[in-house]
Amino acid sequence: MTRALEGLLVLDLGQIYNGPYCGMLLAHLGAEVIKVESPSGDPTRWRAAGEESYPFLMLNGNKQGLRLDLKDPAGREIFLRLAERADIVVENFGPGVIDRLGLGHDALAEVNPRIILASGKGFGNDGPYRDYPAMDITIQAMTGIMEINGFPESPPVKAGIAPADFAGGTHLLAAVLAALYQRERTGRGQHVEVSMQDALLPTLTSNLGGYYSSGGTLPERTGNRHGGLSVCPYNVYPAADGWVSILCVTDRHWERFCGVMDRPDLWARTELRTTVGRAARMDEIDELVGAWTVRHGKDEVFRLLREAGIPAAPLLRLAEVAADPHLRHRGMLRDVEHPTMGTVTTYGTPLRLSESAPVPSTAAPLHGQHSRDVLRRHLDLTDAELDRLAADQVI
Repeated sequence: MTRALEGLLVLDLGQIYNGPYCGMLLAHLGAEVIKVESPSGDPTRWRAAGEESYPFLMLNGNKQGLRLDLKDPAGREIFLRLAERADIVVENFGPGVIDRLGLGHDALAEVNPRIILASGKGFGNDGPYRDYPAMDITIQAMTGIMEINGFPESPPVKAGIAPADFAGGTHLLAAVLAALYQRERTGRGQHVEVSMQDALLPTLTSNLGGYYSSGGTLPERTGNRHGGLSVCPYNVYPAADGWVSILCVTDRHWERFCGVMDRPDLWARTELRTTVGRAARMDEIDELVGAWTVRHGKDEVFRLLREAGIPAAPLLRLAEVAADPHLRHRGMLRDVEHPTMGTVTTYGTPLRLSESAPVPSTAAPLHGQHSRDVLRRHLDLTDAELDRLAADQVI
């Protein structure tokens, strides 16, 4: 079985999370991905004292490592020679950096009209915010995520995850795949760009829906309740040994839930039989549900509601997620051997294609680990040329 992107060459200039995640997904689809790092390396690589950081290891497996000084004219020339043979360049530098390096789309297309430049940006390449520095937390701030996160009586809270980086990286993959498809018909590459703010905005659908439908009067911060305050029960409830999340999306769910709680009297109340009616009585329902869940263990609540077909789940701690048998079965968490750190855990891919063979996981490269091999294979450089580039600290 072949792999979906087998035969494609990707030059991954990505840094930190956004770009590297896009590159990782391309590698898992079968592309050859070369991780191109500056002499100082990806900023994420050195977060851990004396060793390479886990975030770097988890997002850069299945890539080859090339150390290259793009600020040196010789380094830029080498990159352009690689670009002649490449299909995709991935970058998420700050505003204007790729152009200042002389590696923008015009420069790349001059040596290879079929190349696709994929740019992950904070706010995009145009618009009033285009030059604003951007990291995940700043995108959360300027997309309303932090303002709506947390409880009404508390200050704003950032999301515990990095949604902007990974939503941006996933959307960037989609743009690359669309550009590859279009290239099949036109023979030309193009510049694709995804703004993290743009990618994150649709996650506010419940919240913006509540804002528009209420005429702007709905509270912005709703804690663990539904962002639009239009679904109930929808919350995290106490169990005897932890917490459990429960929601009743339909009236049928609520009917079944009343049966599980052995509360036919609640189903008998006509004002609670509709989504609108329950949403108007959230405090009362949350108190009733919490009084029932706290008498049971979280796994018992999960079992009872799962058997009744009601969406629910126990809250897992990170240690439980790291050992989760389903994630291990799916290959989303994989153990690989690293040349200096021994056995480390890395990510698999959430993308499953029935006609594309899975890619065995390999460890993230050491800084510049494959520089000589990459340049020999792709540019036919001799040992003497490689020695000179190394002596000049270009590679």
